[in-house]
Amino acid sequence: MTRAKAIYSFISSVTVSLLMALPTHAQEPLSLEKETGDSVPLLKGFAVSLDLVGPIQRMVSDYGQFEAALRVNLRDRYFPIVEVGLGNAKHNDVVTQISYKSTAPYFRLGMDYNLLKDKHDVYRVYGGGRYALSYFKYDFAHPGVKDPIWETEAPLDTKGAKAHYHWLELSIGVDAKIWGPFHMGWSVRYRRRLIYDSGPSGNAWYVPGYGESGKTRLGGTFNVGIDL
Repeated sequence: MTRAKAIYSFISSVTVSLLMALPTHAQEPLSLEKETGDSVPLLKGFAVSLDLVGPIQRMVSDYGQFEAALRVNLRDRYFPIVEVGLGNAKHNDVVTQISYKSTAPYFRLGMDYNLLKDKHDVYRVYGGGRYALSYFKYDFAHPGVKDPIWETEAPLDTKGAKAHYHWLELSIGVDAKIWGPFHMGWSVRYRRRLIYDSGPSGNAWYVPGYGESGKTRLGGTFNVGIDL
């Protein structure tokens, strides 16, 4: 009986010890999770940027745009973005003798995702998409084609023709901190038009924010910005 009591006493003490230790071990994962969890707030801030490609493109070609963007930083991982721009074109084709002129705004709304594993790095690689649209007017003119029988010409001259474009953009880009709150980056865009109306002439040569209608698929930006 003495030996049995000793064994019973030993088992009882071990059991009590384990029961008393359970709450301590149960709290350890919670404490560890709290210490290693991401304490970054949901809203990390905002950034505004300007695109440099559009103005340069306008200087060296018949069209271009002036564009600014507002980006929201959510935990250094998700970046909702709004892009607003003003497109401008003045084109005269020496072969077809067609002239085209337009100035109008455009808008894009989308989301970028930080692809880097270390999302808090000052360098970021973005993948994302945009929904874009532009409602615009344009002037279209042509001297006309001479009728071989009557030898008369019927010139075309359309002023303020109304048109609209809706399209999607897939993008991938890089952003890097250069000094303090200032940063710069670039992106490559693939565009796909969705809903569009080229106007009564059926030939909206340029679409603000999109480029040459029906032809442009790839584009890009080079941005300089500041964190707010």
